[in-house]
Amino acid sequence: MDGERKKLRLSVGYLILGLWAVLLVQQVLSAYFRPNRISYTDFKTAVAQGKVEETAIGKTIIQGRMRAAPATPSETPTPPKTPPTGTPPAGEGEKKPGTAFETIRVDDPDLLKDLAAHGVRATGVVESTFWRDAAGWLIPIALIGAFWMLMIRRLGQAGQNGFMTLGRSKAKVYMEKDVNVRFTDVAGVDEAKEELREVIDFLKTPARFGRLGAKLPKGVLLVGPPGTGKTLLARAIAGEAGVPFFSISGSDFVEMFVGVGAARVRDLFEQAKQKAPCIIFIDELDALGKARGMGPVAHEEREQTLNQLLVELDGFDARVGVILMAATNRPEILDTALLRAGRFDRHVVVDRPDKAARLEILKLHARKVSIESTADLDVIASMTAGFVGADLANIINEAALLGVRQNRDKVGIAELQEAVERVVAGLEKKNRVLSPDEKKRVAYHELGHALVASALPGADEVHKISIIPRGVAALGYTMQLPTEDRFLMTESELENRVATLLGGRIAEELIFDEVSTGAHDDLSKATDIARSMVKTFGMSPRLGQVSLEKDRRGVMLQSPLEPSARVEYSEQTARAIDDEVRRIIDEQRERVAEILSRRRQVLVRAAQLLLAKETISGQELRDMMNAEESEPDEAALQGAASPPI
Repeated sequence: MDGERKKLRLSVGYLILGLWAVLLVQQVLSAYFRPNRISYTDFKTAVAQGKVEETAIGKTIIQGRMRAAPATPSETPTPPKTPPTGTPPAGEGEKKPGTAFETIRVDDPDLLKDLAAHGVRATGVVESTFWRDAAGWLIPIALIGAFWMLMIRRLGQAGQNGFMTLGRSKAKVYMEKDVNVRFTDVAGVDEAKEELREVIDFLKTPARFGRLGAKLPKGVLLVGPPGTGKTLLARAIAGEAGVPFFSISGSDFVEMFVGVGAARVRDLFEQAKQKAPCIIFIDELDALGKARGMGPVAHEEREQTLNQLLVELDGFDARVGVILMAATNRPEILDTALLRAGRFDRHVVVDRPDKAARLEILKLHARKVSIESTADLDVIASMTAGFVGADLANIINEAALLGVRQNRDKVGIAELQEAVERVVAGLEKKNRVLSPDEKKRVAYHELGHALVASALPGADEVHKISIIPRGVAALGYTMQLPTEDRFLMTESELENRVATLLGGRIAEELIFDEVSTGAHDDLSKATDIARSMVKTFGMSPRLGQVSLEKDRRGVMLQSPLEPSARVEYSEQTARAIDDEVRRIIDEQRERVAEILSRRRQVLVRAAQLLLAKETISGQELRDMMNAEESEPDEAALQGAASPPI
């Protein structure tokens, strides 16, 4: 009953609005088409001045038309010698020649004589205003009706994008026949697949679970870094189960209009219940489910939307066959109410792939690409530790593009390795011409990194050294490739990383006796590692086994009542942290200076080779180091002194 009254009020409002628009347009059209109304006195004056061309005299009005041009003596009788004096008619100067006019008729016996005396044609027929008046009403009604029909049609075509559908869900609905993704199309996430097979079995045979009273989790949260295939995995589950798939982003719920987000949540679950069994997938859940009450300004609309989502999660029965899945790469900022049992109570980690998983992903994406040998993919899998599925797909695509540019029939190892370098370091900037002095400094800088990394035990193997600029600001690069996947790092390995980063700056200082700005990024990374060793990992003998690094949430996510991370320790402790960071950097600096001083000859020879070729491999550098180590032994056997360093 209330809905009918609301609909009736809405219809009456639209009717009043339409009538008002018709009257407005009618007034505008009438003002545009209506003849210029003048007084009878002004009419007589215009006749006396010879400005009237013709008139039509009716019972109550007189209509006529002004002359298009001033009258001439041959066409118009001579006006009286004493023409009427007085001020010109009001508005006469504004009348346009040839315009129509009308005035009221006054009982004037001399009217016809004056008209005849001034050559004005007079008739007794007044132009009918019926069609003009009808047009003043029919034209605006037709225009508004056409506009209204157009808007209705556009809103119908726009569907969920229209203004009239603000409260409707923006979820894209993929029916079971439209979801073509299967588990065979997803590689490298075998553990996640096993965790999610229960969801597929439940959607296919829910009676099997109800036999023992088992209930499937209402919500499944996929957690992992960006690009690991969380969305693809959710679609594969829908494809395997053969059920409709509702896909929506968390940001689609948040609008500038109050209450729209909550209405969309209600509409989404209502649609899902009608198409059950089905899967609802919310991508980027952190845009919607961020912790409430965090930050200096609360987002009321987002919090109301989150509250509605929590209510819907509590209200629907999992036995209906509606499975809610979501994905996020920032689980630490989600509201705790979302993660409790009974809501998103199953968390599936979709982590970065290891070497075997990377090889599977590469083979999956290489199905549509002609590869010379599948053994090449094993080499690329070893080179790409830490890469996610999206990166590996990009590598295969880049390698295929390089093969097309070079008119190759198949993609080989050279194209694959170049694609890895493009993803890691960026595109080559061969048009960026460096001066000879800059190129020489860059060569020594990069070789400083490479020599230190090759001399330190446990450091990643040097694969390539280049002085060809790449990316936005890299004037050269040293590529190190890990030999295996690592999940833990020791204190000595972190120190080796700091030493490797300092190698470029120390090499410049050793050769040129001064430093340049090229090491700013290396210094920043080295300082970050040293500070993490002190504050996070407890690797400082002076500070002891304590962690001083608090939650890394942004300031905007901290509650006003929550203590700031900047006051978690005293000024004396902060000074001690700075001293320890400086101690680690200084110790590694001395260590690097000793390594490069002992290998100065190799540094100079390798720099000459690098300047000549612009790119050398890590194996070439290691051969030069081995040759340099064997030279003193041969010289000693011959009784010759070793060359000075």
